[in-house]
Amino acid sequence: MWLNKLKIAIIEKNSDSLNLLMKELPVLESKEDIDSALYLLEEAKRVVGELRDETQKSMIQMKKNINFLKSTQAPHTSKLDINS
Repeated sequence: MWLNKLKIAIIEKNSDSLNLLMKELPVLESKEDIDSALYLLEEAKRVVGELRDETQKSMIQMKKNINFLKSTQAPHTSKLDINS
């Protein structure tokens, strides 16, 4: 059951589910289940790394966009017009 949930979380790239499953790591008894778990955990590690890299790229792009928007704004000067 746990292995199936892990497979689904990897396919969905669901980091919250992966985190929860790591906290609920069961005791696996058969060699086949242990081998499957090791392979899936390596895959989960790769997925989390990809998600981290995508998040970093998104944050860098947002920072560039903010800087660009700031650079296109006309300078705002405060003026006190007492003639009007």
